[in-house]
Amino acid sequence: MSELQPESAALARTAPQTTSPIPDEGADEAVAFGLIFVLYQPTAEFLHNLDKARAQCRHVVAVDNSPQIDPQLHEALQRGGTTVIANHNRGGLAGAYNRGTEALLARGCEIVFLLDQDSDIADGFFADMLRACAETGSPTFLVGPKIYEINLGKCMPSIPPGRRFPKPRRIDDEPRGLFPSLFVISSGSAFSAETFRRLGAFREDYFIEYIDIEYGLRASDHGIPVYMNAGVTMRQTTGAIKRHGKMFTTHHVAWRRYYGARNAVHALGLYRRKWALHWLPGLLAVHQSVCVLLFEPRKLAKVAAIWCGYVDGLLGRLGTFESRHPRIHAYCTRR
Repeated sequence: MSELQPESAALARTAPQTTSPIPDEGADEAVAFGLIFVLYQPTAEFLHNLDKARAQCRHVVAVDNSPQIDPQLHEALQRGGTTVIANHNRGGLAGAYNRGTEALLARGCEIVFLLDQDSDIADGFFADMLRACAETGSPTFLVGPKIYEINLGKCMPSIPPGRRFPKPRRIDDEPRGLFPSLFVISSGSAFSAETFRRLGAFREDYFIEYIDIEYGLRASDHGIPVYMNAGVTMRQTTGAIKRHGKMFTTHHVAWRRYYGARNAVHALGLYRRKWALHWLPGLLAVHQSVCVLLFEPRKLAKVAAIWCGYVDGLLGRLGTFESRHPRIHAYCTRR
């Protein structure tokens, strides 16, 4: 149990139980929507992000993926009107999304939002995103906000669908509009209940990395529109990114490097007939290895994890890193 947990529980106890500014009950024109907020050993800052989200959304499911739960925190959140699911990291981040989606759909929500604990949303986030969802004009959709990477100081581009290497489109200066994309980042994204029914669950054998990319590619493969909404910007960090001139590195731990390399090969290989991007993971693996060797600590462990994951992806070997390669995993994760 972390030192911050008593403070986190106090924050949850004092958070007001609020309702969404958009009515989702008792109004014919409104659509019920809900939020899945994923927790993992949350700090006081992350609990504050949850409080901000609860102030805008009536149906909130907090899925706690922490190995050991904090009963006081869970009790406090439940008293504030939040449904809490102790998932114990079963199926990783994908498992949390699936458990939360099942709970919200059982409650009658027609639109589901995903939010990671380190994501900070602005006032009116849900209202603006719901308008974008309505603008798709489709009962099935996957819509994500414009992501501002705090450490890089710029927004992530949209990746328009294309047979060969798609040309990323910069939308930093776009104030509004829906931009077609092969995928969107999961945190802050929204999808309809019908989308989930058609596509099925997120891949729990991916555990953490490329879950959103695979789901976006799956949606596009099924003819379901995927958009990045330039009218909503969400600030987020992707690892402990540090710049080194024109290069940058995320400083992700070795085990996460394994999943990134493996799942990239597997996900892009699944849809190679429609988008010829199966060659890209090899280039990414080389690039990440170079960045690790130049700028990061624990070089051998991280490079070993990258190429172990790459080979497993080529061979279609999924599952958890520790079950597939217990000795390599032990080496990569030892302190």
